[in-house]
Amino acid sequence: MIKRRLLSSLLSSTSLSTPKTTSISTFTQIQPIKDSNFNNYIANGASGFMGIRAYSLLSLNDLRDNVPRKQKIRKGRGIGSGKGKTAGRGHKGQKARGTFKFGFEGGQTPMRRRLPKRGFKNPFSLTFQPVGLGKIAKLINAGKIDSHELITMKTLKETGAIGKQIKDGVRLMGRGLEKIQWPIHLEVSRVTVRAKEAVEAAGGSVRRVHYNQLGLRALLKPEWFEKKGRLLPKAARPPPKLKDKVDSIGRLPAPTKPIPFYTEEREVASAPA
Repeated sequence: MIKRRLLSSLLSSTSLSTPKTTSISTFTQIQPIKDSNFNNYIANGASGFMGIRAYSLLSLNDLRDNVPRKQKIRKGRGIGSGKGKTAGRGHKGQKARGTFKFGFEGGQTPMRRRLPKRGFKNPFSLTFQPVGLGKIAKLINAGKIDSHELITMKTLKETGAIGKQIKDGVRLMGRGLEKIQWPIHLEVSRVTVRAKEAVEAAGGSVRRVHYNQLGLRALLKPEWFEKKGRLLPKAARPPPKLKDKVDSIGRLPAPTKPIPFYTEEREVASAPA
């Protein structure tokens, strides 16, 4: 009996002597030492920081499958769900029985007909990818383009002077024309006045050639026709409206030598449009 009383008194004394700490939040709460006598804490078996208590933000009972927050509405499953019987469509009528054309407003003039039309899309417009003379000169200096050979749109594509998506051709621009100091010969779809004057002043030539969509594909990707088991198409003639904007018909396969300009062609090409 005496031993039980002593044991209970010892347990009560130890429970009173142990410090109790309370945490305000779920994060770790650290109480720094305020007393300068650090030896007392070591003697009492305490560390430099007291009151450390941490909680985990994730536990096993919080894990669940990756399910959507908003569940799918199950219609026609009884009146208790609120979407039973008529399933939210109401009684009778066109909207309850079936679907109708998108934009139909019950017979009145729909919105797409009430609003006026604005602008138009030109079906004959052409989109050319621009390339500057400075970029061509940079590739020639890097050794990627041989200035002694004819520079075609296929050459510009393979060397990275233009992008891979060429819709209707390439337009030669005059950006960086001061870097052209040697004669070069080019075949492009269109050319600006400044670029043409700069190339001719250096002793070169620029010829505007016409390719339709199929001819442009045969020029840039001749392996596509070989893969399909088809022959290369013949060069197409320009339509009447584009005869004044081109110098000659594009050649297939990709040419390697330039066609010399005759005197009459040079006069027509140099004449202002």
